[in-house]
Amino acid sequence: HVQLVESGGESVQAGGSLTLSCEISLSLHSNYFIGWFRQAPGKGREGVARIYSGTDKIIYADSVKGRFTPSRDNTKRADYSRIPSMVYLQMNNLQLDDTAMYYCAADPFVGELGRADDWRYWGQGTQVTVS
Repeated sequence: HVQLVESGGESVQAGGSLTLSCEISLSLHSNYFIGWFRQAPGKGREGVARIYSGTDKIIYADSVKGRFTPSRDNTKRADYSRIPSMVYLQMNNLQLDDTAMYYCAADPFVGELGRADDWRYWGQGTQVTVS
């Protein structure tokens, strides 16, 4: 069973902050790359940041480095899996160019932010509008 559900998107003024959440239900593999992507109108899907459940290593896109921070919950699971139940994206100093639909994605093998088309599982997205 695989499910990713994003929430937290809303309209915000430039310079403001917002935290997105992604509720995760994943199985089959012990660990997953969990990433945040965004897609602005008329543009392709852009990788923002990702975290690997096995090591918690984080990678950021240059466009958000220093402003966006992904994180995960550390609730211990009954099955001892390191896959988080929730991941978050803290976004600070939001700019007009950050306006986009934001997606949570997961894949057991692909972790590159530049390979959005290869990520296997996707949520439905949550809209962030900066004005």
